[in-house]
Amino acid sequence: MILKELTNEEFKNFTDTFYIKSIYQTVEYAFVMGNQGFDCIFLGLCDNNTIVAASLFLIDKNKKYKFAYSPRGFLIDYNNKKLVELYTKEIKKYFNKNQIMAVKLDPYIIRTTYDLRYDLATKNQNYDDMFNFFKKLGYKHLGYNNYFEAIKPRFEAVIDLSVPYYVLFKNINKQFRTKIRGAERNGVKVYKGDISNLNLLYLQTKKKYPRNLKYFEDVYKYWSNYDNVEFFYTKLDTKHYLAVSQKLLREQESIVNKLNIEIRNSNKMNNKKVINKKMEADRLVEKYRNQMIKATKLLTEYPDGIVTSSALIVKNNDEVNLLMDGYDPKFKILNSKHLLIWKLCERYSKLGFKKFNLGGLSNINLKDNRYKGLNDFKLKFNSLVIEYMGDLELITSNKLYFLYKNANILKK
Repeated sequence: MILKELTNEEFKNFTDTFYIKSIYQTVEYAFVMGNQGFDCIFLGLCDNNTIVAASLFLIDKNKKYKFAYSPRGFLIDYNNKKLVELYTKEIKKYFNKNQIMAVKLDPYIIRTTYDLRYDLATKNQNYDDMFNFFKKLGYKHLGYNNYFEAIKPRFEAVIDLSVPYYVLFKNINKQFRTKIRGAERNGVKVYKGDISNLNLLYLQTKKKYPRNLKYFEDVYKYWSNYDNVEFFYTKLDTKHYLAVSQKLLREQESIVNKLNIEIRNSNKMNNKKVINKKMEADRLVEKYRNQMIKATKLLTEYPDGIVTSSALIVKNNDEVNLLMDGYDPKFKILNSKHLLIWKLCERYSKLGFKKFNLGGLSNINLKDNRYKGLNDFKLKFNSLVIEYMGDLELITSNKLYFLYKNANILKK
């Protein structure tokens, strides 16, 4: 067997036949990252011109001491230990020759799957054996990180779409179902956009994520070649929102008037109960009056509506991936993102997709978790939680790695 650099076409043909893969192990992702300051290399292990293992490697052009990063690891049968060992030896020789100090990877290997609905944690029975084998081959495990310290998240939330869409909705947290219905009632609508609308996503994410507009445009451009990307956004119909607010206020004022009459006519025994109802009704009148005032202002300022949330989707075999999503925090109360995620679940379930990957989470087992809000949002859609192995590092040049480590010590 020999290791060789693969062409774009060779790598794509191989990945197309490799069913279990991440979107980060594709030619399309390589093209995207090539425009983000990385050299991209496809390496394949060949047996009589048949590729038996392959990987995408990203190398930051701007680093003095370079490492090669394989996003989500190798496309290889990890149960074939001889193949993994041979591939490791060959890539180690290749990168040593090319002055790369180390290889980093976060293998697409599941450690544990959590089903919080049934309080189940299913561990991969082969995990410990794989983990120990990596260590035997010289890979260093960089630890079970709890948050987002690694290059890719160690935990991901995945919704099972294989059930009918009405069952999907029933399985969503009750409070979230109420928010979804409320968003629709208030006039939030979902629209399908295209590459010309991606600035909406960029504006909603630029303060949180280190990706520029070109990154989103490249994702759309390269995955659209195979019809594997879609962009959606929500928009508040401000005219409808004002009409709903006015109606709610009128209805609540009518309730208050009826309660006033009831209080006047009630006996002392029932008076306290009715007064409590009246106090709650008065509170709602004030709430809807304020809502109507805001709705009137919004209609004046945004007569054509307001974009409130957005999502960029990449399709991969029978799975859809929420590559990036955002929302306008000024309109968080409208629960637009709740509605958007639900409508995407409904859409892709009807189209026959089996999984919806909502992206990264922090460690769900932590008691004091600073990302609890993020976790709760994704988990309340009845997501499974997938825990991966985490980051591995393989030194390919002891000399360069030694210099790199000592340079860091001197910096500190």
